[in-house]
Amino acid sequence: MTSIKEQAAISRLLSFLQDWDKSGKVARSHILSSFIETNQGKTAPELEKEFSQGASLFLVRLTTWLRLTYMTGCCLDKLLKSIGIFLSAVSSNRYLIEFLEVGGVLTLLEILGLEKIKEEHKKESIKLLQLIANSGRKYKELICESYGVRSIAEFLAKSKSEETQEEVQVLLDALVHGNPKYQNQVYKGLIALLPCASPKAQQLSLQTLRTAQSIIGTTHPSIVDCVLKVLRTMHLEVQYEAIELIKDLVNYDVRKTLLQGLVALLIPSVKETSKLQPKILNDSTVLQLTAHLPVFLQQAAAAKAIGVLARSNLSIAEELLHLRVVHSLMAAMGNTDHSNSQRLASLTLEYFVQMFPVVETHVRRSMGEELYNLFISNAGDLYTKMDSIQADILAANKVNVTKALHDSGISSNMSFYFGPSANENHLAYITHFQKRNMEAKG
Repeated sequence: MTSIKEQAAISRLLSFLQDWDKSGKVARSHILSSFIETNQGKTAPELEKEFSQGASLFLVRLTTWLRLTYMTGCCLDKLLKSIGIFLSAVSSNRYLIEFLEVGGVLTLLEILGLEKIKEEHKKESIKLLQLIANSGRKYKELICESYGVRSIAEFLAKSKSEETQEEVQVLLDALVHGNPKYQNQVYKGLIALLPCASPKAQQLSLQTLRTAQSIIGTTHPSIVDCVLKVLRTMHLEVQYEAIELIKDLVNYDVRKTLLQGLVALLIPSVKETSKLQPKILNDSTVLQLTAHLPVFLQQAAAAKAIGVLARSNLSIAEELLHLRVVHSLMAAMGNTDHSNSQRLASLTLEYFVQMFPVVETHVRRSMGEELYNLFISNAGDLYTKMDSIQADILAANKVNVTKALHDSGISSNMSFYFGPSANENHLAYITHFQKRNMEAKG
């Protein structure tokens, strides 16, 4: 038999639920505001005490109203925050199951795709999906089984709020961890995001891809092409993340394809560069217009990436030599339509010249003494000092270090180049080269 105190508590609960049931939009909005203010951060036992062991009765009303009104956006922000109080409460597994049983995940995902819904409301939906994903593997699988990866990725690409996009990244990161059944689906979704128009979405996708790549351990065939295309960006933060991912990818089975792709980008196709010709002939402001031509941005970024890779690993530097990287870098140095390509290619070539005596020999012979001396005195500044004839010499160079390596019988073994103390000899050679540069400048 219930006590008078318990009966009073039940009476209050029934009265509260009756008030909710008979209230309109405005009154319900006030009820939600009061609920959020008084119950934020409470545990499941505390919520049960607040609702006289009938908290689920209020939760079911919230989820029902959400299903009925989410397309209109009515009180959506408050509704989602109120549901979040239940799902985030300590020991709230019962509430989570009740929410999922009425199609909660599908509702949250549908909210992300509605154009009329405000961005801040969609952000609350993402936060609830985070709570669900962090509740365990089976809940991550439920999100993925509901075509969640596609919905979440599309929202990330379209979102206009960087803060919201960062919340989406947290969710995608959660879905790729501890989710072996669907981690490949998340991985492919991240790759599919790379061509999107949002720089922030590209940046966050590249960051999360690095994590996903380390977890999955194998590469998708399309990743190389997608990452190389990202190098066309004019956003340095995106370029940085792309190069960081490239540094990881050279340790996988796509290494050769990736290196070949980077070297190929140093000499843009005639089809790409021919688009410039009418402008070059007819417009005196062409340099301003072509400064951000995507293919030249990509060329400069490729030169930078090659330099980063070569400096990080002697074996990679050698592989690049066999791909005729020296010829391609010199050709990029002759691109007078994009000074950054010239500068970055020059700095990367400087490293190869310092690294390999055979490269120094061929580069010196191809450039001629005057241009070569300008180059070794200040590689990064060379593009400001050379004339059009010298630029043409670089662009039309026929350097073939690969042929020289084969003709001399040198195998692709770094110890053959430098002996057992490869790194010591490499450092000694660079020190000698730097000393000679100082003397030349003096």
